[in-house]
Amino acid sequence: MAQRKFNALPGFGLTLGFTLVYLTAIVLVPFGGLLLRTLELSWSDFWKLATTPRALAAYQLTFGASLVAALANAIFGTLLAWVLVRYRFPGRRLIDAIVDFPFALPTAVAGLTLANLFSGNGWLGRFLVPLGIHGAFTQLGVVIALTFVGMPFVVRTLQPVLQNLEREVEEAAATLGAPPLRAFWRVTLPLTAGALGAAWLLAFVLSISAFVTPHLMGGGRVFVLATEIYDAATQSLDWPAAAALSVYALLLLSLLGAAKNAFDRRDPR
Repeated sequence: MAQRKFNALPGFGLTLGFTLVYLTAIVLVPFGGLLLRTLELSWSDFWKLATTPRALAAYQLTFGASLVAALANAIFGTLLAWVLVRYRFPGRRLIDAIVDFPFALPTAVAGLTLANLFSGNGWLGRFLVPLGIHGAFTQLGVVIALTFVGMPFVVRTLQPVLQNLEREVEEAAATLGAPPLRAFWRVTLPLTAGALGAAWLLAFVLSISAFVTPHLMGGGRVFVLATEIYDAATQSLDWPAAAALSVYALLLLSLLGAAKNAFDRRDPR
């Protein structure tokens, strides 16, 4: 007789039932209500509400700023994760703890802090504004806010992969005569490509859905997609427009989430 595997939580049916009830109440019911509200619109009305000039401007800013922020996080987040994993130096634990700071910091506090920092009389703004670099209440401010939000997710995604990466492979490339940069491009980077792609997509998805921090950095002068949805629902009381924009964002984020899961399932070998 086959030996039964031990499970800390008894009863597959019971745990699966609680799981399905939880997902239904938290995820499926709200999304279902949103879809039902959108189905009240005709296709032409849905398309019209989702492609207004203001909505198109919000799409352009959201996707463009999210792309730039995700690329910046992929580059500098990789370097930061590499330094934290491969080197031992004084203050390393402090830097590693600071990486998690955006996790714990309330988004409103983060937005106000960044806006004050980059404003004309801020600590950095007083030096950057005379040079023509306006980091607050501009599109650049939105990019800065999204970079701040996404950085820890990239670092924490790449750290365990780099920790499990065997140094013997890189050392073998070095003994065969490969210079450090060539060994990185031909050995290290291919082994971490899946995790790097997943980290970039995660930062991209989170940047698209971010609201409070980029909204405060935009200062009411530039609008991201989440801000446009919020204004349609609360300021204009245009619930059909808010539902149409929400469904559009939901479909896009679902596709990006599926792409991220595909990267997560890649075999690093």
